[in-house]
Amino acid sequence: MKVKIYSDGSSRKNPGVSGYGTILVYGSHRKEISEGFKLSTNNRMELLGVISGLQALKKENLEIEITTDSKYVVDSVNKGWLFNWEKQNFKDRKNADLWIKFLQEYRKHDIKMIWIKGHNNHTENERCDVLATTESGKNISLLKVDEGYQL
Repeated sequence: MKVKIYSDGSSRKNPGVSGYGTILVYGSHRKEISEGFKLSTNNRMELLGVISGLQALKKENLEIEITTDSKYVVDSVNKGWLFNWEKQNFKDRKNADLWIKFLQEYRKHDIKMIWIKGHNNHTENERCDVLATTESGKNISLLKVDEGYQL
């Protein structure tokens, strides 16, 4: 049986107050994860949402389907850009800290990346969007600092 991960990121301004929402589904089991940050970018939230979903898994060597509306995340993997960036030690690449974390998790599993159009009535994507925007709408004093974010 496949683990399905759905994820979405949100940034009120870009950069700005941000958040992500992630849903993991395995059979009848379902888990929602979300966090908000005082200052970050939409792309960082898209990527962090996927990473958080992968980090929540308790086993390795799973068959995983990741569905997101982030072309940034999906194309970076599916088109091989990420692996070229890695060969170049992420020289002049934004979000290198997160891509390194992603690769650590990615290599533990058999992962298929799927892009879907956002805000297109995809139930799980819509729920992830609600989770992400809810986090980014919280009082800023309740939000975390994205330590890896750089202007």
